Amino acid sequence: MPGMPVDLLFILIIILVLVLMWKGPKNLPKLGEALGRGVKEARVEASKAQAEIQGRVGEDGTPTAPAEGQPVAAAAPAPAAPAQAAAAPAPSAPDEQRPA
Repeated sequence: MPGMPVDLLFILIIILVLVLMWKGPKNLPKLGEALGRGVKEARVEASKAQAEIQGRVGEDGTPTAPAEGQPVAAAAPAPAAPAQAAAAPAPSAPDEQRPA
């Protein structure tokens, strides 16, 4: 691996030895296969997402309207009106005199 720092290579070798001791040499091919499947699936999903994004952006970089049959994201609901104070004035203390 050209250009890889020696420290990183040393750490990867230590991790490989620890995994080999932990899982055993018989299970190592299964682990590699599962890791490969995971990486492949991640690449496929990333390319699908990238293609979808490219399909929704025009050549000038502005978003385009989705084609018919594609789901449209729901608009955010309008903010609720602020709660209005009660129409009646709050009762005053008994010792206060109201002008009549």
